[in-house]
Amino acid sequence: MFFCEWYACCHTQLQILIYNQYYHKMDKKIEKKKITAKKILVWGMLSLIVVFILYLTISANSKSTVKIEYDKLSVATVKKLPFQEYIIEMGEVVPNRTFYLDAVEGGNIINVFKESGAIVKKGMPILELENANLKLNVLSQENSLNEQINRVRTTRLQLDQNFLAQKTALAEIENFLHVQKPKFYRDSILFNKGIISKQEFEKTQADYRYNLKRKQFTNESFKKDSASRVLQLEQLRSSERNMIENLSGVKQILDNLIVKAPIDGQLYTGQLQEGQNINKGERIGQVDVLGTYKVRVPIDEIYLSRIKKGLNAKTDINGESYLLTVRYIYPTVENGEFMVDMEFINEVPEGVISGQSLRLRIELGQSSEELAIPVGGFYNNTGGNWLFVLNEGTNEAEKRTIELGKKNIEYYQVLSGLEVGEKVIISSYDSFGDNERIVW
Repeated sequence: MFFCEWYACCHTQLQILIYNQYYHKMDKKIEKKKITAKKILVWGMLSLIVVFILYLTISANSKSTVKIEYDKLSVATVKKLPFQEYIIEMGEVVPNRTFYLDAVEGGNIINVFKESGAIVKKGMPILELENANLKLNVLSQENSLNEQINRVRTTRLQLDQNFLAQKTALAEIENFLHVQKPKFYRDSILFNKGIISKQEFEKTQADYRYNLKRKQFTNESFKKDSASRVLQLEQLRSSERNMIENLSGVKQILDNLIVKAPIDGQLYTGQLQEGQNINKGERIGQVDVLGTYKVRVPIDEIYLSRIKKGLNAKTDINGESYLLTVRYIYPTVENGEFMVDMEFINEVPEGVISGQSLRLRIELGQSSEELAIPVGGFYNNTGGNWLFVLNEGTNEAEKRTIELGKKNIEYYQVLSGLEVGEKVIISSYDSFGDNERIVW
Protein backbone atom coordinates (compact mmCIF):
# COMPACT_ATOMS: atom_id res chain seq x y z
CA MET A 1 0.00 0.00 0.00
CA PHE A 2 2.82 2.36 0.92
CA PHE A 3 4.60 1.63 -2.32
CA CYS A 4 1.47 2.35 -4.40
CA GLU A 5 0.89 5.71 -2.68
CA TRP A 6 4.51 6.66 -3.12
CA TYR A 7 4.44 5.73 -6.80
CA ALA A 8 1.26 7.79 -7.41
CA CYS A 9 2.83 10.81 -5.71
CA CYS A 10 6.00 10.59 -7.77
CA HIS A 11 4.04 10.18 -10.97
CA THR A 12 1.92 13.32 -10.22
CA GLN A 13 4.99 15.42 -9.42
CA LEU A 14 6.61 14.31 -12.66
CA GLN A 15 3.55 15.37 -14.66
CA ILE A 16 3.53 18.83 -13.00
CA LEU A 17 7.24 19.23 -13.78
CA ILE A 18 6.69 18.45 -17.45
CA TYR A 19 3.70 20.76 -17.63
CA ASN A 20 5.56 23.73 -16.14
CA GLN A 21 8.54 23.11 -18.39
CA TYR A 22 6.53 23.44 -21.59
CA TYR A 23 3.41 25.51 -20.90
CA HIS A 24 3.76 27.84 -17.91
CA LYS A 25 6.84 30.06 -18.37
CA MET A 26 5.51 33.38 -16.92
CA ASP A 27 8.53 35.69 -17.40
CA LYS A 28 8.53 35.41 -21.18
CA LYS A 29 6.45 34.12 -23.97
CA ILE A 30 7.86 31.04 -25.59
CA GLU A 31 6.83 28.99 -28.48
CA LYS A 32 5.03 25.75 -27.61
CA LYS A 33 7.35 22.78 -28.13
CA LYS A 34 6.24 19.49 -29.43
CA ILE A 35 6.59 16.50 -27.03
CA THR A 36 8.04 13.58 -28.95
CA ALA A 37 7.66 9.86 -28.21
CA LYS A 38 11.42 9.63 -27.63
CA LYS A 39 11.28 12.18 -24.79
CA ILE A 40 8.33 10.42 -23.21
CA LEU A 41 10.27 7.10 -23.33
CA VAL A 42 13.39 8.64 -21.73
CA TRP A 43 11.42 10.26 -18.91
CA GLY A 44 9.50 7.04 -18.37
CA MET A 45 12.67 4.96 -18.06
CA LEU A 46 14.17 7.44 -15.60
CA SER A 47 11.00 7.22 -13.54
CA LEU A 48 11.16 3.41 -13.47
CA ILE A 49 14.84 3.45 -12.40
CA VAL A 50 14.11 5.82 -9.54
CA VAL A 51 11.13 3.74 -8.52
CA PHE A 52 13.19 0.47 -8.59
CA ILE A 53 15.98 1.94 -6.45
CA LEU A 54 13.49 3.19 -3.92
CA TYR A 55 11.78 -0.24 -3.93
CA LEU A 56 15.04 -2.04 -3.17
CA THR A 57 15.77 0.36 -0.33
CA ILE A 58 12.34 -0.14 1.15
CA SER A 59 12.50 -3.95 0.69
CA ALA A 60 15.88 -4.14 2.43
CA ASN A 61 14.62 -2.12 5.32
CA SER A 62 11.42 -4.18 5.50
CA LYS A 63 13.17 -7.58 6.40
CA SER A 64 12.03 -8.88 9.75
CA THR A 65 14.69 -7.85 12.24
CA VAL A 66 15.49 -8.61 15.86
CA LYS A 67 17.99 -6.90 18.13
CA ILE A 68 20.36 -9.13 20.12
CA GLU A 69 23.17 -8.48 22.59
CA TYR A 70 26.40 -9.27 20.75
CA ASP A 71 28.10 -10.60 23.88
CA LYS A 72 25.58 -13.44 24.00
CA LEU A 73 26.48 -14.65 20.49
CA SER A 74 29.11 -17.23 19.55
CA VAL A 75 30.78 -16.17 16.31
CA ALA A 76 33.16 -18.36 14.28
CA THR A 77 35.18 -17.86 11.11
CA VAL A 78 34.78 -20.16 8.10
CA LYS A 79 38.12 -21.92 7.57
CA LYS A 80 39.71 -24.47 5.28
CA LEU A 81 41.47 -27.07 7.40
CA PRO A 82 42.31 -30.80 7.59
CA PHE A 83 38.95 -32.48 8.20
CA GLN A 84 38.83 -35.93 9.77
CA GLU A 85 35.48 -37.64 10.25
CA TYR A 86 35.42 -39.64 13.46
CA ILE A 87 33.13 -40.85 16.22
CA ILE A 88 33.59 -40.92 19.98
CA GLU A 89 32.86 -44.23 21.69
CA MET A 90 33.52 -45.79 25.09
CA GLY A 91 35.40 -49.09 25.18
CA GLU A 92 36.27 -51.58 27.91
CA VAL A 93 39.72 -53.07 28.45
CA VAL A 94 39.55 -56.88 28.26
CA PRO A 95 42.29 -59.56 28.22
CA ASN A 96 43.70 -60.29 24.79
CA ARG A 97 43.73 -64.02 25.58
CA THR A 98 41.26 -65.78 27.85
CA PHE A 99 40.96 -69.48 28.70
CA TYR A 100 37.60 -70.59 30.07
CA LEU A 101 37.18 -73.14 32.85
CA ASP A 102 34.38 -75.61 32.15
CA ALA A 103 33.58 -78.59 34.37
CA VAL A 104 34.45 -81.74 32.40
CA GLU A 105 32.58 -83.80 35.01
CA GLY A 106 29.86 -82.77 37.41
CA GLY A 107 29.83 -83.13 41.17
CA ASN A 108 29.79 -81.42 44.55
CA ILE A 109 32.66 -79.15 45.57
CA ILE A 110 34.70 -80.64 48.42
CA ASN A 111 37.74 -78.33 48.23
CA VAL A 112 38.36 -74.80 46.91
CA PHE A 113 42.09 -74.28 46.44
CA LYS A 114 42.13 -70.85 44.73
CA GLU A 115 39.81 -67.86 45.07
CA SER A 116 38.78 -65.45 42.29
CA GLY A 117 41.53 -62.92 41.52
CA ALA A 118 44.38 -65.27 42.41
CA ILE A 119 47.45 -65.58 40.19
CA VAL A 120 47.74 -69.21 39.03
CA LYS A 121 50.24 -71.37 37.18
CA LYS A 122 49.41 -73.95 34.54
CA GLY A 123 48.29 -77.23 36.15
CA MET A 124 47.63 -75.68 39.56
CA PRO A 125 44.50 -77.16 41.25
CA ILE A 126 41.62 -74.71 41.59
CA LEU A 127 38.88 -76.88 43.10
CA GLU A 128 38.00 -80.54 43.69
CA LEU A 129 34.66 -82.24 43.04
CA GLU A 130 33.15 -85.41 44.44
CA ASN A 131 30.87 -87.72 42.44
CA ALA A 132 30.10 -91.15 43.97
CA ASN A 133 28.12 -92.39 40.96
CA LEU A 134 30.98 -91.47 38.66
CA LYS A 135 33.44 -93.39 40.81
CA LEU A 136 31.25 -96.52 40.72
CA ASN A 137 30.88 -96.21 36.97
CA VAL A 138 34.63 -95.82 36.55
CA LEU A 139 35.27 -98.85 38.74
CA SER A 140 32.82 -100.92 36.70
CA GLN A 141 34.45 -99.85 33.44
CA GLU A 142 37.91 -100.63 34.81
CA ASN A 143 36.85 -104.16 35.80
CA SER A 144 35.26 -104.76 32.40
CA LEU A 145 38.33 -103.53 30.53
CA ASN A 146 40.67 -105.55 32.72
CA GLU A 147 38.65 -108.71 31.97
CA GLN A 148 38.80 -108.00 28.25
CA ILE A 149 42.54 -107.40 28.43
CA ASN A 150 43.01 -110.70 30.26
CA ARG A 151 40.98 -112.57 27.63
CA VAL A 152 43.08 -111.06 24.87
CA ARG A 153 46.28 -112.05 26.62
CA THR A 154 44.96 -115.60 27.19
CA THR A 155 44.10 -115.92 23.48
CA ARG A 156 47.55 -114.66 22.54
CA LEU A 157 49.11 -117.19 24.92
CA GLN A 158 47.12 -120.01 23.33
CA LEU A 159 48.30 -118.98 19.88
CA ASP A 160 51.88 -119.01 21.10
CA GLN A 161 51.40 -122.46 22.64
CA ASN A 162 49.90 -123.85 19.42
CA PHE A 163 52.77 -122.37 17.46
CA LEU A 164 55.26 -124.02 19.81
CA ALA A 165 53.44 -127.37 19.65
CA GLN A 166 53.51 -127.32 15.84
CA LYS A 167 57.20 -126.48 15.81
CA THR A 168 57.85 -129.33 18.26
CA ALA A 169 55.90 -131.80 16.15
CA LEU A 170 57.74 -130.72 13.03
CA ALA A 171 61.06 -131.08 14.84
CA GLU A 172 60.15 -134.61 15.98
CA ILE A 173 59.27 -135.59 12.41
CA GLU A 174 62.54 -134.14 11.17
CA ASN A 175 64.41 -136.07 13.83
CA PHE A 176 62.59 -139.33 13.01
CA LEU A 177 63.34 -138.93 9.30
CA HIS A 178 66.93 -138.15 10.14
CA VAL A 179 67.13 -141.62 11.74
CA GLN A 180 64.71 -143.41 9.40
CA LYS A 181 66.28 -142.36 6.10
CA PRO A 182 69.67 -144.15 6.58
CA LYS A 183 67.90 -147.23 7.95
CA PHE A 184 65.62 -147.31 4.89
CA TYR A 185 68.64 -147.22 2.53
CA ARG A 186 70.48 -149.93 4.55
CA ASP A 187 67.45 -152.22 4.68
CA SER A 188 66.92 -151.86 0.94
CA ILE A 189 70.50 -153.06 0.35
CA LEU A 190 70.13 -155.90 2.82
CA PHE A 191 66.79 -156.91 1.28
CA ASN A 192 68.31 -156.99 -2.19
CA LYS A 193 71.08 -159.24 -0.88
CA GLY A 194 68.52 -161.46 0.83
CA ILE A 195 69.86 -160.79 4.26
CA ILE A 196 66.52 -159.52 5.66
CA SER A 197 63.01 -160.61 4.88
CA LYS A 198 60.64 -158.80 2.61
CA GLN A 199 58.23 -158.17 5.48
CA GLU A 200 60.89 -156.45 7.55
CA PHE A 201 61.95 -154.25 4.58
CA GLU A 202 58.37 -153.29 3.71
CA LYS A 203 57.76 -152.17 7.31
CA THR A 204 60.84 -149.94 7.21
CA GLN A 205 59.77 -148.60 3.82
CA ALA A 206 56.19 -147.86 5.01
CA ASP A 207 57.41 -146.05 8.14
CA TYR A 208 59.80 -143.92 6.13
CA ARG A 209 57.23 -142.96 3.46
CA TYR A 210 54.58 -142.23 6.14
CA ASN A 211 56.82 -139.78 7.94
CA LEU A 212 57.73 -138.10 4.65
CA LYS A 213 54.02 -137.48 4.01
CA ARG A 214 53.53 -136.49 7.63
CA LYS A 215 56.35 -133.92 7.33
CA GLN A 216 54.79 -132.52 4.16
CA PHE A 217 51.33 -132.12 5.69
CA THR A 218 52.65 -130.78 9.00
CA ASN A 219 54.87 -128.28 7.21
CA GLU A 220 51.98 -127.01 5.04
CA SER A 221 49.73 -126.69 8.10
CA PHE A 222 52.49 -124.88 10.00
CA LYS A 223 52.93 -122.33 7.20
CA LYS A 224 49.21 -121.61 7.00
CA ASP A 225 48.83 -121.40 10.76
CA SER A 226 51.88 -119.17 10.99
CA ALA A 227 50.38 -116.64 8.52
CA SER A 228 47.05 -116.71 10.33
CA ARG A 229 48.84 -116.44 13.68
CA VAL A 230 50.69 -113.29 12.59
CA LEU A 231 47.41 -111.61 11.60
CA GLN A 232 45.67 -112.73 14.80
CA LEU A 233 48.53 -111.55 16.97
CA GLU A 234 48.50 -108.11 15.30
CA GLN A 235 44.75 -107.81 15.89
CA LEU A 236 45.12 -108.92 19.49
CA ARG A 237 47.96 -106.47 20.13
CA SER A 238 45.89 -103.65 18.60
CA SER A 239 42.86 -104.57 20.72
CA GLU A 240 45.03 -104.78 23.80
CA ARG A 241 46.55 -101.34 23.13
CA ASN A 242 43.08 -99.82 22.68
CA MET A 243 41.83 -101.43 25.86
CA ILE A 244 44.85 -100.19 27.80
CA GLU A 245 44.30 -96.67 26.42
CA ASN A 246 40.62 -96.88 27.33
CA LEU A 247 41.56 -98.06 30.78
CA SER A 248 43.92 -95.12 31.14
CA GLY A 249 41.17 -92.76 29.92
CA VAL A 250 38.71 -94.23 32.40
CA LYS A 251 41.20 -93.69 35.20
CA GLN A 252 41.65 -90.06 34.06
CA ILE A 253 37.91 -89.48 34.38
CA LEU A 254 38.41 -89.28 38.11
CA ASP A 255 41.30 -86.84 37.55
CA ASN A 256 38.77 -84.50 35.90
CA LEU A 257 37.11 -84.08 39.27
CA ILE A 258 40.07 -81.83 40.12
CA VAL A 259 39.75 -78.62 38.05
CA LYS A 260 43.18 -77.22 37.16
CA ALA A 261 44.46 -73.99 35.60
CA PRO A 262 44.94 -74.44 31.82
CA ILE A 263 47.51 -71.61 31.54
CA ASP A 264 49.47 -69.11 33.60
CA GLY A 265 47.36 -66.05 34.41
CA GLN A 266 44.80 -64.50 36.73
CA LEU A 267 41.80 -66.51 37.87
CA TYR A 268 38.25 -65.11 37.77
CA THR A 269 35.35 -67.18 39.10
CA GLY A 270 31.99 -66.71 40.67
CA GLN A 271 31.47 -67.46 44.35
CA LEU A 272 32.51 -71.08 44.99
CA GLN A 273 31.61 -72.86 48.23
CA GLU A 274 32.09 -76.37 49.57
CA GLY A 275 29.01 -78.49 48.95
CA GLN A 276 27.99 -76.44 45.92
CA ASN A 277 26.84 -78.57 42.98
CA ILE A 278 28.55 -78.10 39.63
CA ASN A 279 26.94 -79.60 36.52
CA LYS A 280 28.89 -81.29 33.77
CA GLY A 281 29.92 -78.69 31.17
CA GLU A 282 29.10 -75.77 33.48
CA ARG A 283 31.39 -72.72 33.13
CA ILE A 284 33.21 -72.21 36.40
CA GLY A 285 35.29 -69.18 35.45
CA GLN A 286 38.22 -68.08 33.33
CA VAL A 287 41.96 -67.50 33.42
CA ASP A 288 43.18 -64.28 31.77
CA VAL A 289 46.70 -64.07 30.39
CA LEU A 290 48.40 -61.15 32.11
CA GLY A 291 50.13 -58.31 30.27
CA THR A 292 48.18 -58.51 27.00
CA TYR A 293 44.99 -56.48 26.60
CA LYS A 294 42.57 -55.32 23.92
CA VAL A 295 39.66 -52.89 23.97
CA ARG A 296 36.11 -54.07 23.22
CA VAL A 297 33.93 -51.28 21.84
CA PRO A 298 30.13 -51.24 21.29
CA ILE A 299 29.24 -49.09 18.24
CA ASP A 300 25.85 -47.96 16.90
CA GLU A 301 24.71 -50.14 14.00
CA ILE A 302 24.41 -47.07 11.70
CA TYR A 303 28.20 -47.22 11.39
CA LEU A 304 28.33 -50.94 10.56
CA SER A 305 29.10 -50.34 6.88
CA ARG A 306 31.82 -47.79 7.68
CA ILE A 307 33.82 -49.67 10.31
CA LYS A 308 36.55 -51.71 8.62
CA LYS A 309 39.43 -53.82 9.87
CA GLY A 310 42.53 -51.63 10.09
CA LEU A 311 40.80 -48.34 11.00
CA ASN A 312 42.70 -46.38 13.65
CA ALA A 313 41.61 -44.82 16.91
CA LYS A 314 43.16 -42.67 19.61
CA THR A 315 42.77 -42.63 23.37
CA ASP A 316 44.34 -40.69 26.22
CA ILE A 317 45.60 -42.51 29.32
CA ASN A 318 47.30 -40.59 32.13
CA GLY A 319 47.91 -37.62 29.83
CA GLU A 320 49.50 -39.71 27.05
CA SER A 321 47.96 -40.48 23.64
CA TYR A 322 47.91 -44.06 22.38
CA LEU A 323 47.01 -45.47 18.98
CA LEU A 324 44.78 -48.49 18.45
CA THR A 325 43.55 -50.34 15.38
CA VAL A 326 40.46 -52.42 14.59
CA ARG A 327 41.40 -56.13 14.62
CA TYR A 328 38.05 -57.92 14.67
CA ILE A 329 34.45 -56.95 13.94
CA TYR A 330 31.76 -59.15 15.49
CA PRO A 331 29.11 -60.03 12.86
CA THR A 332 26.07 -59.92 15.15
CA VAL A 333 23.99 -56.86 16.09
CA GLU A 334 22.30 -56.76 19.50
CA ASN A 335 20.16 -53.92 20.85
CA GLY A 336 21.14 -51.72 17.91
CA GLU A 337 24.90 -52.15 18.49
CA PHE A 338 27.74 -54.32 17.21
CA MET A 339 31.06 -55.09 18.91
CA VAL A 340 34.59 -54.33 17.74
CA ASP A 341 37.89 -55.52 19.21
CA MET A 342 40.74 -53.00 19.03
CA GLU A 343 44.41 -53.59 19.88
CA PHE A 344 47.14 -51.14 20.84
CA ILE A 345 49.43 -50.55 17.85
CA ASN A 346 52.60 -50.24 19.90
CA GLU A 347 53.05 -51.23 23.53
CA VAL A 348 50.20 -51.64 25.98
CA PRO A 349 50.07 -48.64 28.37
CA GLU A 350 51.35 -49.27 31.87
CA GLY A 351 48.75 -49.51 34.57
CA VAL A 352 45.93 -50.64 32.28
CA ILE A 353 43.69 -53.18 33.98
CA SER A 354 40.89 -55.44 32.84
CA GLY A 355 37.50 -53.72 33.09
CA GLN A 356 38.88 -50.19 32.71
CA SER A 357 36.82 -47.82 30.51
CA LEU A 358 38.51 -45.81 27.75
CA ARG A 359 37.21 -42.93 25.63
CA LEU A 360 38.11 -43.62 21.99
CA ARG A 361 38.17 -41.36 18.94
CA ILE A 362 37.61 -43.77 16.03
CA GLU A 363 38.58 -42.40 12.61
CA LEU A 364 36.16 -43.17 9.76
CA GLY A 365 38.60 -42.69 6.89
CA GLN A 366 41.47 -40.49 5.68
CA SER A 367 41.63 -36.75 6.47
CA SER A 368 41.28 -34.13 3.68
CA GLU A 369 41.34 -30.34 3.30
CA GLU A 370 37.76 -29.11 3.64
CA LEU A 371 35.83 -25.88 4.23
CA ALA A 372 34.49 -26.17 7.78
CA ILE A 373 32.73 -24.39 10.63
CA PRO A 374 32.71 -25.37 14.32
CA VAL A 375 29.88 -27.43 15.76
CA GLY A 376 27.31 -25.30 17.60
CA GLY A 377 23.77 -25.00 18.88
CA PHE A 378 22.53 -23.44 15.63
CA TYR A 379 22.19 -26.93 14.10
CA ASN A 380 19.30 -27.80 16.41
CA ASN A 381 17.34 -24.83 14.99
CA THR A 382 18.34 -25.01 11.33
CA GLY A 383 19.19 -28.65 10.66
CA GLY A 384 22.27 -27.32 8.87
CA ASN A 385 20.19 -25.84 6.03
CA TRP A 386 20.84 -22.16 6.87
CA LEU A 387 22.55 -19.86 9.35
CA PHE A 388 23.22 -16.18 10.06
CA VAL A 389 26.25 -14.66 8.30
CA LEU A 390 27.76 -11.39 9.56
CA ASN A 391 27.86 -8.49 7.10
CA GLU A 392 31.46 -7.28 7.20
CA GLY A 393 31.92 -3.80 8.70
CA THR A 394 28.38 -3.63 10.08
CA ASN A 395 26.59 -4.56 13.25
CA GLU A 396 24.18 -6.96 11.57
CA ALA A 397 23.87 -10.51 10.27
CA GLU A 398 21.52 -11.99 7.68
CA LYS A 399 20.03 -15.41 7.15
CA ARG A 400 21.67 -17.44 4.36
CA THR A 401 20.98 -20.86 2.86
CA ILE A 402 23.93 -23.30 3.13
CA GLU A 403 24.66 -27.01 2.71
CA LEU A 404 26.62 -29.04 5.26
CA GLY A 405 28.20 -32.46 4.74
CA LYS A 406 30.07 -34.73 7.13
CA LYS A 407 30.71 -33.89 10.77
CA ASN A 408 32.91 -34.83 13.65
CA ILE A 409 32.76 -33.79 17.26
CA GLU A 410 34.42 -30.43 16.46
CA TYR A 411 33.46 -29.36 12.92
CA TYR A 412 30.86 -29.53 10.15
CA GLN A 413 32.03 -29.87 6.56
CA VAL A 414 30.68 -26.99 4.40
CA LEU A 415 29.61 -28.04 0.90
CA SER A 416 28.15 -24.73 -0.34
CA GLY A 417 26.88 -21.29 0.71
CA LEU A 418 29.95 -19.98 2.55
CA GLU A 419 33.40 -18.67 1.70
CA VAL A 420 36.71 -18.77 3.56
CA GLY A 421 36.99 -15.89 6.04
CA GLU A 422 33.27 -15.22 6.46
CA LYS A 423 31.98 -15.02 10.01
CA VAL A 424 28.91 -16.91 11.12
CA ILE A 425 26.84 -17.22 14.28
CA ILE A 426 27.09 -20.79 15.63
CA SER A 427 25.31 -20.41 18.98
CA SER A 428 21.66 -21.34 19.51
CA TYR A 429 19.01 -19.46 17.52
CA ASP A 430 16.26 -19.99 20.08
CA SER A 431 15.89 -16.25 20.78
CA PHE A 432 15.92 -15.20 17.11
CA GLY A 433 12.37 -16.27 16.31
CA ASP A 434 11.52 -16.29 12.59
CA ASN A 435 13.49 -13.12 11.85
CA GLU A 436 15.77 -13.01 8.81
CA ARG A 437 18.06 -10.28 10.11
CA ILE A 438 19.63 -9.56 13.47
CA VAL A 439 21.34 -6.41 14.71
CA TRP A 440 23.17 -5.45 17.88
